[in-house]
Amino acid sequence: MKAWKTYAIWILIAEAVGGLSGWLTRSGAQQYAETIAKPPLSPPAWVFPVVWTLLFALMGIGAARIWMRQPSLRRTRALELFAVQLGFNFFWSIIFFNFQQFGLALLWLLILWALIVWMILAFRRVDRPAALLQIPYLLWVSFAAYLNLGVWLLN
Repeated sequence: MKAWKTYAIWILIAEAVGGLSGWLTRSGAQQYAETIAKPPLSPPAWVFPVVWTLLFALMGIGAARIWMRQPSLRRTRALELFAVQLGFNFFWSIIFFNFQQFGLALLWLLILWALIVWMILAFRRVDRPAALLQIPYLLWVSFAAYLNLGVWLLN
């Protein structure tokens, strides 16, 4: 398969997970935007879909790079971690926006953060640039943890 097709498939997979999560939580996100007290440094609502679209693209590019490496146990483990953290990412939005269980969402997010670190380390063993592409994701989830904690404390 041509490299561009591999990149396209993995980016589409990541974006589809993010898009489905966003679609499923659209009413909860609207209610959040209108009624929930937010901590200082909370960005405007339009920032989130822009940033997440970019981050899901970077995740997909990283996963594609891993997929295109020589088959190995390390590659398999890295892609398994990618799938697990992507699942955790998907469900965080539902817990936070739809159920508004902010404490549980924070715990879930901390687990996601640890999974991202683990994925970065696994990616690094297979393809260093793929790992580096995940750093913005880790930083954003760190910021999201601050926001989640603030929302939990304020509400």
